Amino acid sequence: MSQHLGETGAFSNVAYSFQFSAEGIKLDLQVTDSNQFVPVRFENFVWLPEHELQEKLRTIVPLFQGQLPVTGNLADQVSDALQALAIEHHLQGRADYLRTGPQDGPVDGYEYVIDGQAIHIRQIEFPGAGESELDDLKNAARKLSGQDYRRTRIRLEVDKEFLPVYLKRGYLKASFSDAQPKVVEDSPQETLVDLAFPVTPGRQYKLGELLLSGYKVLPVEQLRGLIHLQPGQPANAVEVASDVEAMKKLYGTRGYMAAHIQATPEMNDADSTVKYVFQFDEGGIYKMGDLEIRGLDSKATERMGAAWKLHEGDTYDSGYPQRFVDAAPGLLGGGEQWEIVVHESVEDKDKTVDVSLHFEVKR
Repeated sequence: MSQHLGETGAFSNVAYSFQFSAEGIKLDLQVTDSNQFVPVRFENFVWLPEHELQEKLRTIVPLFQGQLPVTGNLADQVSDALQALAIEHHLQGRADYLRTGPQDGPVDGYEYVIDGQAIHIRQIEFPGAGESELDDLKNAARKLSGQDYRRTRIRLEVDKEFLPVYLKRGYLKASFSDAQPKVVEDSPQETLVDLAFPVTPGRQYKLGELLLSGYKVLPVEQLRGLIHLQPGQPANAVEVASDVEAMKKLYGTRGYMAAHIQATPEMNDADSTVKYVFQFDEGGIYKMGDLEIRGLDSKATERMGAAWKLHEGDTYDSGYPQRFVDAAPGLLGGGEQWEIVVHESVEDKDKTVDVSLHFEVKR
């Protein structure tokens, strides 16, 4: 028994002792829990709600409590239990899992899937959504219809497509619960599910105050001119993120390639207002480094190099490569249409920017 417990990986130490008496033998087990447990995700087992699935698995594998050790065979036991549930639901798929984590890094989770069973999304609902947001949510959800259901990928879609519907209207604390799949059609060939994304909009905030801090290089009027927030209007967090990117680009045209701008909302629930604080860390000036031109013959390469006016050691202008690309077809001549890819390699140690231009004829 001690060997079996040790092989699970759930315990860092297993010891035992026997005591003999007239009443029989008493077995004393002493175990120390492992301190390396990581979360578990069930990506596409849609036939039971998450809490019921967890309870079923704990019944079959008592040592499983929602997390797994990074070593041992407990993960395999959970996989076998999941396979048994798949067979119980007459599925053609096979239960499998992956250890997840950064490349060359530690294991940070287990991802379980049912492979070989087509699980497709039919339609999506948003319980808790208001009428003014519902149309935008449905439009954002259209591309998910007919797609394979995978829990992690769906969660990314929530953050990328659904949450901004509320953030742009000033609902800065809006949140979506995990997708709740419901099987609406099941066959050995295909499983169709409807998804519900319960949403909690929270309070709608309007801009009360705008504060800029830490800027030195650019005048405040120029920076404020790039911020679209207006006092008394809903605080559009999506637009704020876009404005921050516009300011970074402006700094880049002055050579400040490492400029960092943090826009922090400070909410006041008493009057549903928010103060946005823009903190600037401008960093240093970067210079033009090496220029590489690929994809052209030697004469055209020489001609492009001569036309490039940002010389090594000049203060870098992040807007110049696009202006050059826009003018390049006229410099090349001929009837070809060119695809020009610009790659900037920012060297923080030397504070330089190497630029590569790759020319390819469009076909």
